[in-house]
Amino acid sequence: MGHQEVMTTYLANFIQQLVHGGIKHVVISPGSRSTPIAMLMVEHPELNVYIDIDERSAAFFALGMAKETREPVVLLCTSGTAAANYYPAVVEANISRVPLIVLTADRPHELRDVGAPQAINQIHLYGEHVKWFMEMPLPEDEEEVLNFVRHCGARAVATSAQVPAGPVHLNFPLREPLVPLLEPSPFEGLEDQHLFIDVIRGKLNISDNQVEQVVTQIEQKEKGLIICGPIDYPELNQHIVALSEKTGYPIIADPLSQLRSCGIITPSIIDNYDSILKDQSFNQYFVPEVIIRFGAMPVSKPLTLLLKNAKNIIHYIVDGENGWRDPIKKGTTMIHSDEIIFCQKMDNQLKDRRQTKWTTMWQQLNEQTRSIVANAMEMENDLDEGKVVTELVKHLPEHSTIFVGNSMPIRDVDTFFHVNGRNIRILANRGANGIDGVVSSAIGASVNAENVYLLIGDLSFFHDFNGLLAAKMYQLNICVILINNNGGGIFSFLPQAKEAKNFELLFGTPTNLSFEHGIAMYDGHYTKVHNWEQFRQAVADSTSSQGIQVIEVPTNRQKNVESHRKMWKKVSQEMNEYFRGEK
Repeated sequence: MGHQEVMTTYLANFIQQLVHGGIKHVVISPGSRSTPIAMLMVEHPELNVYIDIDERSAAFFALGMAKETREPVVLLCTSGTAAANYYPAVVEANISRVPLIVLTADRPHELRDVGAPQAINQIHLYGEHVKWFMEMPLPEDEEEVLNFVRHCGARAVATSAQVPAGPVHLNFPLREPLVPLLEPSPFEGLEDQHLFIDVIRGKLNISDNQVEQVVTQIEQKEKGLIICGPIDYPELNQHIVALSEKTGYPIIADPLSQLRSCGIITPSIIDNYDSILKDQSFNQYFVPEVIIRFGAMPVSKPLTLLLKNAKNIIHYIVDGENGWRDPIKKGTTMIHSDEIIFCQKMDNQLKDRRQTKWTTMWQQLNEQTRSIVANAMEMENDLDEGKVVTELVKHLPEHSTIFVGNSMPIRDVDTFFHVNGRNIRILANRGANGIDGVVSSAIGASVNAENVYLLIGDLSFFHDFNGLLAAKMYQLNICVILINNNGGGIFSFLPQAKEAKNFELLFGTPTNLSFEHGIAMYDGHYTKVHNWEQFRQAVADSTSSQGIQVIEVPTNRQKNVESHRKMWKKVSQEMNEYFRGEK
């Protein structure tokens, strides 16, 4: 065989194994060295291929797609700094447990470390941020090598999806000529399923005896909390609610837990805990005896402080992906079990617990605080960032997806997105919590999801503005709710805001950008609203519109801080009245 035929056979076997393992989507960043892999992937009839010319955007686009589908997505780029531009998304995928398969083409060994162009050291390029790395052999057609490359393809898919899910990296050294043979079809003759490897993934389990130990520990403890941080496991919701009913423990539901809009409405789901715990002078009333926690750590800082300062409590961390999510080092028992299996077995052994004073307190204060927040937003006439959330939720179609930016947007969703029956899915990049790549991730999510809304601040939007290109190229539908306070709004809530000197220079960072002209470049439709009636109309119009829709909401950073603090002060006053009446 000649070089091109050998290379084609080698790579076709690898790609066919990816497809056999369930891969459906590939995102390609154009380049020369990756030519044979890219051309063969486009030829495969079962792969959906997307081209994204900016590697950083491409990686976050793939991450958003994988997050939305809960399935591995393949990334492909050429050699050199192209691979380095994948780095931020690889880091996010690793921490957020998102399955990605990163394929980087490379110079062959004789062109490394000799001054060849577009050649960098790509061996273990992503360090410990990937679950598995493999330097692939140069193409050969020996059966042993073809068998090995198929095994690598199977292992890549399995490892990326295996709990905890995450990214893997395979580096392909390739020699010129780089154009593969496409006639006859390179995938003919690869229909023999016996050539390819199947992987069956089981679930972590817990024994009945181990569950009995947990039940014995908590059955005499009335003051308990079930805390659900970011976790996207839709079948789990009903089991969490059932566990709450059996234990009598309220559910502290982070917006990314999917419990606030899962079709289940119950007073057991507490959605205003962040506002309740803002005034720490009342924290003595909220210290639990038992915590059962699912998912990553919640967004709320007041909740984190409550847990961090609590002493001598039983703290179970249930993780079906075998991880170690305990940044505050307060876990007393790590339970590595599938979350549904754990809840079902707990339900089988627990006796029903009647409503307790502890449960009633949480439910009453939650309802009271929800009314205060809702009334504050109802009375707000100015374009307030919190009210953007409440108004958006009212006017979204059911079964929508909100992709939330970091900094203030996710915190406002935590405060103002209340329990509802609209089945709204909330996604965010809360692994490394960066503002980079949020636009691209949201657009990646829009590939398969309908009615996707991106709630984002102006700095984060600007940071990944070119992510809009994928939406333009593939005619994807997304509505961007752009909250423009001309700078970094979250810093106005932090201690450095008290230091007026150089605050704007270092933290406020106003850009004074006019986004309208940039939106036009991507064939998007831009609307700037000046009041709530215009906002409601713009959201309503977006539901029947195609392509990129951007609704810009100009806000004032200082007024936003004042309105938030005024609302929290009212919550504190009402709590003072509540506890005074309890004495």
